[in-house]
Amino acid sequence: MPTPAPRLLLLAHGSRQPEWARPFEAVLAAVRAVRPALQVELAYLESMQPSLAQALDAAGEAGCTQLHLVPLFLGAGGHLQRDIPQAVRAAQQRHPRLTVRVAAAAGDSPDIVAALAAYALHCAQD
Repeated sequence: MPTPAPRLLLLAHGSRQPEWARPFEAVLAAVRAVRPALQVELAYLESMQPSLAQALDAAGEAGCTQLHLVPLFLGAGGHLQRDIPQAVRAAQQRHPRLTVRVAAAAGDSPDIVAALAAYALHCAQD
C-alpha cells in the first residue's frame, strides 16, 4: 500500500475578526497555485477554524504519515515554544503514524526579514 503524500499545514495565530485572515488565505492560495498537487491547508491557534488540533486530527484520520507544519509567525514566542509542541504531541498520541515536522517561525527566515525590510524602505520613500 503506497504511503500518502506529505501534507503542508500553514499555521496562523487567529483573530475574532474574519478579515484578519485575508493575508494568510492569500499565502495559502499562492502555495496552491505554485504546487497544485500538494495537499496544503491553513489552520489557526485561536478564535478561527480549523483549529490546529482539528487540522492535525484531519490529517491523521486521512492516513497522513508526514506533515510539515509552517508557523506563519514573526517570532518564536510562547506559542512556538509551548502550545504548538503540546498540540503536536497530543495529535501524535491520537494518531501514532503521524510524523509532524515543525518549521521555525517564518520571521526567522532571512527571506522574510529581507522582504519586511524592503517593504519598510518602500514605505519610507518620499
